[in-house]
Amino acid sequence: MASPYPDGDREKVASKLPPALQQELKIRCAELGLDIQDAATTAIADWRANDGPYADIATAGAKSFSTWLPPGMYDDFKATCAHRGVSYIQGLAQSVRAWLDDNPSPKQVGLPTAPRRIIVCNQKGGVGKTTISAGIAEAHAEPQGIGVRCLKDFIETLTAAELERLNRTREQLLSVIGDYAAGGQRVLLVDYDPQLHLSNQLGIPPIPVGKDSLVTHMAGEASGDIKDLLVAIDDPRFGGRLHVLPGTREGFLLDSKLALTAAQSRGFQKESALERALHPLEADYDVIVVDSPPSLGLSMDAGLYYGRRRPNEKPGRSGVLVPVQSEDSSADAYQMLVEQIDDLEEDLHLEIDRLGIVVNLFDSRRGYIATSSLEEWHNLEDQNVIAVVDDLKEQRETVRLKRPLLSYVPESKQANVMRLIVAGAGK
Repeated sequence: MASPYPDGDREKVASKLPPALQQELKIRCAELGLDIQDAATTAIADWRANDGPYADIATAGAKSFSTWLPPGMYDDFKATCAHRGVSYIQGLAQSVRAWLDDNPSPKQVGLPTAPRRIIVCNQKGGVGKTTISAGIAEAHAEPQGIGVRCLKDFIETLTAAELERLNRTREQLLSVIGDYAAGGQRVLLVDYDPQLHLSNQLGIPPIPVGKDSLVTHMAGEASGDIKDLLVAIDDPRFGGRLHVLPGTREGFLLDSKLALTAAQSRGFQKESALERALHPLEADYDVIVVDSPPSLGLSMDAGLYYGRRRPNEKPGRSGVLVPVQSEDSSADAYQMLVEQIDDLEEDLHLEIDRLGIVVNLFDSRRGYIATSSLEEWHNLEDQNVIAVVDDLKEQRETVRLKRPLLSYVPESKQANVMRLIVAGAGK
């Protein structure tokens, strides 16, 4: 049965759940700081979106259970139950059990942690999102221990002018890399931009329109396994640890696809589409880097949502990394992105950590325009400039050769700045 929720956004539903399952759900929501209605909404949406298989739950002795769901969601849930040939009580029990398994108690030990998720984003094009995305992914995947040695040597060579650009002393930079733990990690690099710069720069064929892709998986239209789309970077430096999910030009249609899917399925949450698509891959990686499109639309909302701080995740571990340039138009674009992040946090009650700003393509020959803009970036109250990347030829050479930067010139200034970004992100 259902009755209208007072504000019109939800309706009350009444069903049954085994008492033990009800109690476990109540405790888990309290541990994670969640409302039961939000947990139930997510549980039902995930259960409907995934065919399983799901183990039967013993429902004998089930007691009354009521919650609030988005309008129409319970009817959609009952239709799915009928299609799968299970009772409403069994379907609800399977939904809750699966949600509990996916959201373990923080008191449990020995559980695998979610991968670090770095969303490289800026709605302004041409600021170097792809360069930064590829560089930091490579820094995470290169052999363990190499990064610390290279970074220490690099910091010792920095001039007074370069230290001034970073607004840090040599000692402060050395302290930042004191616990640098990158290297030897399993890394997934996601080409989320329909312009396909990342795929093309690494010499990886993009996915043709009409084929299974990240877009079709996000929109619920895929027929295969997303793992079949991955491409390993064939370079001995990364030891098979660096993989790419290629892009597709169909990404230009992603916002409209998400809007249409949400209109057709009331339990579909647009913002969680990227997370649902990438979830089957998470157990295989330590770090996931997303090269985002220059957009402020639904696709960007999904990217920001994926980078949010998850329950019990350490602040600064995942979040957004923003490449910018030393110019006024870049500052305007940055402010629009900040407003989008703030709105999403407020609307969905999220925390999205800012991992830092990277000032890219810096050219001191531009004089006052470059230096004054850099000073303004340093003066931001809520964000840190963690690196300044000079406009160097090595990056253009790697693009022409279609080779990873940290393989082509592993001890170059630009390669070491990528390591410095990884060391300073979130600090």
